[in-house]
Amino acid sequence: MTLLITVFAAIICTVLWYKNAPDGKMRLGTLGLMFWGASLMWLVDAIFEYAEKGAEFFTPAPEDMLNDAYLGLSVVALGLAVWLVIILIKDPKGVIKAALQKGK
Repeated sequence: MTLLITVFAAIICTVLWYKNAPDGKMRLGTLGLMFWGASLMWLVDAIFEYAEKGAEFFTPAPEDMLNDAYLGLSVVALGLAVWLVIILIKDPKGVIKAALQKGK
């Protein structure tokens, strides 16, 4: 479940990045790389888990699926939080800079 959630997030992010490809201000490439990295990590984990469990890998318990879903959503939320911090620090549209100058 974690693999599916992060792959979907990576695909959505990649499509958005490609749609806005010439303009890289919003750092969607960075977000996409984070999600693709997480997807690769869970793919390797799934391969090793399949090697360990065999066919049992494809019939997980409902509790395990729910835990994996929470973990996948948590990773997506953490990736978005890190991306948001990057955006706030880089301030690509100058919004924070303008707000700080306006307050002076």
